Amino acid sequence: MRQWHVRDLMTADVVSVGEDTRYREILDALDRNRVSALPVVDAEDRVVGVVSEADLLRAEGHPGDRPRSRLPRPPDRSGAARDLMNSPAVTIGPDEPVVRAAGLIESERVKRLPVVDGERRLLGVVSRRDLVRMHVRPDADIRADIVDGVLKHTLWVAPSQVDVDVGDGVAELRGRVDRRTTAAFAVSLAEQVPGVVRVVDRLTWDEDDPTPPDVIVLP
Repeated sequence: MRQWHVRDLMTADVVSVGEDTRYREILDALDRNRVSALPVVDAEDRVVGVVSEADLLRAEGHPGDRPRSRLPRPPDRSGAARDLMNSPAVTIGPDEPVVRAAGLIESERVKRLPVVDGERRLLGVVSRRDLVRMHVRPDADIRADIVDGVLKHTLWVAPSQVDVDVGDGVAELRGRVDRRTTAAFAVSLAEQVPGVVRVVDRLTWDEDDPTPPDVIVLP
């Protein structure tokens, strides 16, 4: 069954700023590219931090979650990216499973992760929006993943044995397989295919072996 990795979803054409990039240049880059944060890289294109709109607001003297002082802090627009960024950056590798990226985004409370190689050189960015887009896929692509990934290559079920119809993310499986466990696994795995909203189980089987007690969860 196809495993989704960060490289399948990430945006490779990513904008970054250098450590010496000034406040106004960062602001212009955020506005021009319509993003809320940018990776900060050193001279070797290694990610050293992330600078965000929130960081610029703090430079403007907005306290955010900090207690308000009686007198507002004057804006500091003289800093460079190295002075404003959050460091070290939370990053991820391109071959990490998508579920790992989702977990980091949730646990670290960030909207995007720089994708880096083994030397921390910038390869791309994966964002919350990318993770959501993974689940809004054409029905034909979802069907192909079920037929080829689940049935043919994982369960060794011939496509002629099971008909798969997908409409608006709802997958219907019809046909006859060898065992009850095979049918249960087919439904469980189909439910985990990105973009599947629901699986309608119309499978029958030749041998009524015990249903597996646990649902398969992919790593």
